[in-house]
Amino acid sequence: MRNFGYTVARTPSDAVRIASGTPNSAFVAGGTDLLNLMRDGAQAHDHLVDLNHLDLGRIDMDGTTLRVGALARMRQVAEHPVVRREFPVLSQALLASASPQVRTMAAIGGNLLQRTRCGYFRDTGSGCNKRVPGSGCPAIGGHNRGHAILGGSDHCIATHPSDLAVALTALDATVHLLGPDGARTVPIADFYLLPGVTPDRETVLRQGELITRVDVPRTGAATRSRYLKLRDRATFEFAVVSVAATLGMGGRTVRDVRLAFGGVGTRPWRDTRVEAALRGRELTTATMTAAGRALVSDAVARDGNGFKVELVQRALVSVLTELGGVR
Repeated sequence: MRNFGYTVARTPSDAVRIASGTPNSAFVAGGTDLLNLMRDGAQAHDHLVDLNHLDLGRIDMDGTTLRVGALARMRQVAEHPVVRREFPVLSQALLASASPQVRTMAAIGGNLLQRTRCGYFRDTGSGCNKRVPGSGCPAIGGHNRGHAILGGSDHCIATHPSDLAVALTALDATVHLLGPDGARTVPIADFYLLPGVTPDRETVLRQGELITRVDVPRTGAATRSRYLKLRDRATFEFAVVSVAATLGMGGRTVRDVRLAFGGVGTRPWRDTRVEAALRGRELTTATMTAAGRALVSDAVARDGNGFKVELVQRALVSVLTELGGVR
């Protein structure tokens, strides 16, 4: 790890001012991902801005909206009684993430900005267009068992790693940002970018912009929700396939449904065609199967990850069957 400067910010505007005025700077809170990347040489910064003294850790309900501060820790949010009761998919996604020790340290904002677990990205001896633009994507013809079948390009097929981001995508969350030009809000569906020809640019964040909080609307469907994560081991493992689902029923008919997927896309994956295949229809094996087919209709499978095409469809049916009480 190379030397870097370090400043403790006292207010959000102070943090933005320091970061926007200091070349190659980064924000740090829990540091559970950033510091590992810096130690490994996969990411380098000349200056770190410490956010831990900022008043951005609150969790509360404001009317029909859950407001989660960017510095709230994963464990705090997962165990919050309102989250467990009104947004079970959010609590389950957080509890399925990392380890108890990491969840105690890691902040919500940092979790949303964690980098891919692609081995080529984290191995500085390999080329990687995310780490060094123009150096290639060895995963396309190499070891790609954990890589994306949706949203990839000729430049990158790395999956997005955050369970939290998948759950928030299914919940139609909004991300609040503060930058040199002031505050703005971005729907989480628009927050992450497809790799295209610039896989090194992963979000819509601008230089010096800071995540301040995440808003989650409370809906009837949110209370009937679940997160299913399929992985190679029971703890401290990233998703091979995951499904976040919220479901509102009117008798046997699907009144409202929101679905997002992890482990299969280059960003938290949501496809409205999948929801349209279910909404207004009776929840049956046939309609769930049709929704699964819609999900993978544009999938591009590689030698190592083709099994995900069937696995994600099975996971979707499993989640909807449980939520809808299908027998």
